[in-house]
Amino acid sequence: MPSIVVTGATGTQGGATARALLDAGHRVRALTRHPDSPAADTLRTLGAEVRHADFDDRASLDAALTGADSLFAVTTPFGTDVTVEVRQGKALIDAAAAARLGHIVLTSVAHADRDTGVPHYESKHLVEQHLRSAGVPWTVIAPAAFMDNYAGSWILDGLREGTFAWPMPADRPLTLISAADIGAFAALVLRRRDEFTGRRIDIASDERTPRQIAETLAAAIGRPITHQQVPLADVRTRSADLAAMFDYFTTIGLDVDVARLRRDHPDIGWHSLADWAAGQDWAALSLRQLEIAGRRAGVTALRGAHAGGGRQSAE
Repeated sequence: MPSIVVTGATGTQGGATARALLDAGHRVRALTRHPDSPAADTLRTLGAEVRHADFDDRASLDAALTGADSLFAVTTPFGTDVTVEVRQGKALIDAAAAARLGHIVLTSVAHADRDTGVPHYESKHLVEQHLRSAGVPWTVIAPAAFMDNYAGSWILDGLREGTFAWPMPADRPLTLISAADIGAFAALVLRRRDEFTGRRIDIASDERTPRQIAETLAAAIGRPITHQQVPLADVRTRSADLAAMFDYFTTIGLDVDVARLRRDHPDIGWHSLADWAAGQDWAALSLRQLEIAGRRAGVTALRGAHAGGGRQSAE
C-alpha cells in the first residue's frame, strides 16, 4: 500500500489523522521536527514511519516526500506568525508538487475563503490559493472551532473555579468539531480521492452556544459551571488575531451544514460536544494543569530567590 505523508504528525490535527490512517491499515510516514519526542515514539509504536522534516529546509522536505503517494498538510501561524505560515505552506506544496504526489489534502479553517478580516484565516487562504495553482490533485478540508480547546490550559483554569470563560455572548451559536473527527474525515478523503479531488469542504459535527457549552462541560465534569463572557478588549491585549476571530464568531458566525455532513458521511462517527466531553479524563487534565502551574510558579519563585538572595547576601 502506498505511503501517506502526514505533516504536523505530533500535533493535534496531524496526530489525529495519522492515527485514523493507521487504524485503517494505511502506511503512514509521519513528519516532525522532533523525531525523538514522546509523541513521535507513540506514533512509531502504532506503526508509523517517523521522519524528520522542517518546512524551512527544502532538502528535508524533498527527502521526506520521495516515494510517497499522498500528503496531509497542516500549517500554523501560532508560535511563529502568519507570514511564516504562508511561506512554509507554499514551500511544502512546492515540494509535494516536485515529488509528483497523487493527492494533497490541506487542512485549513472554516470560512477562510471568505472576507473574514481574521489574520490567520487570510494566511490559510493564501496557502489554499497556492495549492490550487500547484498542478497537483487537491482537497481542502476546513474545520470549524475545535472542541479540544476546551481541555486547554486557559479554559481549565476557569473550569476549576466553576466558570467557562469565553469571548462570546451566551446565546450566540458556534459550530464545533473534535480533532478525532478531523482526522477521521481527512483519512476518508485520502482513501477516496476520486470523490473529493478539487473540492473545498467546511466541516463541523455540532453547534452549541457558550451557555450550552458550559452546561455540557458541567454535566461531563460533574459540578456546576457557568458561562462568563470575556471582553474582546481583554483578548486583544494578548492577540489581535484571536480577538478578530472571536469578533467574527460573534458578528457573522461559522455556518457549517452539520446535518448534511452527518447524513452524507455517517461512517465518520461524528462526535457531539457531549460525546467529546464524556470522553475526556477531566480529573487527570485538571491535575496535569495544576502540576504545570506549580512548576511555573516554582520557576518564578526560584528566579526571584536567586535575584533577591544575591542582593541580600551582598548587603
